[in-house]
Amino acid sequence: MRISMLLPTALLALFACAGRAAAQPEAPVRALIVTAHPDDEAMFAASIYRITHALGGAVDLALVTDGSGGYRYATLAEPIYHLALTDEAVARKALPAIRKRELMEGGRLLGIRNYFFLDELDHRYTLNVDSVLAYVWDTDAVQRRLGKILEQGSYDFVITHLPIPQTHGHHKGATIMALEAVAGMAPAERPVVLGSFISSKTDTSALAFTELPGHPLTRIRTDTPPFTFDRTTSFGANGRLNYKIIVNWLIAAHKSQGTMQLLMNRGDLENFRIFALDAPDAVARTRALFEKLGAAPHPGKAAPR
Repeated sequence: MRISMLLPTALLALFACAGRAAAQPEAPVRALIVTAHPDDEAMFAASIYRITHALGGAVDLALVTDGSGGYRYATLAEPIYHLALTDEAVARKALPAIRKRELMEGGRLLGIRNYFFLDELDHRYTLNVDSVLAYVWDTDAVQRRLGKILEQGSYDFVITHLPIPQTHGHHKGATIMALEAVAGMAPAERPVVLGSFISSKTDTSALAFTELPGHPLTRIRTDTPPFTFDRTTSFGANGRLNYKIIVNWLIAAHKSQGTMQLLMNRGDLENFRIFALDAPDAVARTRALFEKLGAAPHPGKAAPR
């Protein structure tokens, strides 16, 4: 008699737990940015802002280089920091700390949560990614560090640059390192890796990219077009505001990078391609993310931290 009375109670408790589990809200998006230099995050700043502010997502950033090579156009920043930043010897010592502070100032605007500094040498501008990977960076150390970050972060997405031939060799290298780290994970545990590029609404030149020669991991999925976020999307009173403002704020944070300031208001679309190594459901997962990015109303409050 006692058992027959307890059994319905146990079943009711079980059903109640199942109901609570079913009612749990969807987990926030978790994304890791992997870039070569402080300021590279400007490539996808509007999308990151939407992920953190509109979707309540968590975004971290792994920076591969120390940023010490960005001294040639630092003239306007010299009176700000009271240093001769166009002098290479001075810049190599001072710029890494300065640029990290600038990165975090911009990241505060975007809602970036954590930073991982790998501090590989930012040696000089080059298009040759193979020389960077073979002679400049400790690629084994970079891959191990990124692998550990990915393992601990349980990310849904990794966001980096599309390694088109005409982009900086460091940008291409950071993407290759991210792809190597993801390729070392079990397929079921891999985040979706998205390669980004900005464009005008009429520029289709980057659509011809399929892979970087000599680096098969950079092969992209050609069965789906780019996913895009439109920076010119309007909001606010009378629709007078758009997401280029966020990008401009971010660019302004990088005051040591003079020519970076010339990129304000350039680029209407943030485009993202899916790589071939991504999981079979990568297209569906990415489509769901961008549908949310486009549908969520503009937030009127601070990003969750």
